[in-house]
Amino acid sequence: MLYILCMYRATIVVFLLLFSAQLQASDLNASIASLESAWAAAYYQNDEARQKQAYPELLKKAAELVSRYPNAAEPKIWQATVMSTNAAFESSLSALSTLEKAKKLLEEAISIDPKALDGAAYVTLGTLYYMLPGWPVSFGDDDMAEQLLKASLEINPDGIDANYFYADFLLRQDRATEAEAFFRKATQAPVRKQQAFADTQLQNEARLALAHTQQRKANTGKNKFQSLFTTAAVNSH
Repeated sequence: MLYILCMYRATIVVFLLLFSAQLQASDLNASIASLESAWAAAYYQNDEARQKQAYPELLKKAAELVSRYPNAAEPKIWQATVMSTNAAFESSLSALSTLEKAKKLLEEAISIDPKALDGAAYVTLGTLYYMLPGWPVSFGDDDMAEQLLKASLEINPDGIDANYFYADFLLRQDRATEAEAFFRKATQAPVRKQQAFADTQLQNEARLALAHTQQRKANTGKNKFQSLFTTAAVNSH
């Protein structure tokens, strides 16, 4: 009888622990979704003054979320994302310091769970690496950027973010043919229900980037043809 009672109590404890973990996960997911929605509304705001006003509250919410869930990767990813986008409104020196902090948060997130938010930490960190200047000004590094962005594609090969930002990186490297394929994939990627607004906005940007890339390729081919024609005309004289 004592054995049965002990087993019953142990089962209840395990159930309560599992239920508590599920509640925490549910609360975290809801908080992340709320923060993402608020960030998207600010980031895609056409009025820069309103955008600038929205970021302090987002930074506060992100910091509070990291404090509540210090061992979770997702809050760190979003804190780094908000910090990175807000850096555009800071002075150059402050922005560089902010982006260094964002880099550390993303590295911590990767060490906790590299697959969190479908590999979003790799996307954001890779984007920082190719957008920022290199040493001694900052930590920019194109080789590292490509490595990180490819890592995000291994985790989420059909994701809008992963494909769009890798395509953007390739275009900046004058690899337009490769960029075109990834921009196209971003336009065809499924929109996530919990991030419908942000995904739709980025997909629209992918469509514009795809058209720009195709035009750039066409102009490059035309210029090459004109160059050959001019060279031939000069040689004939």
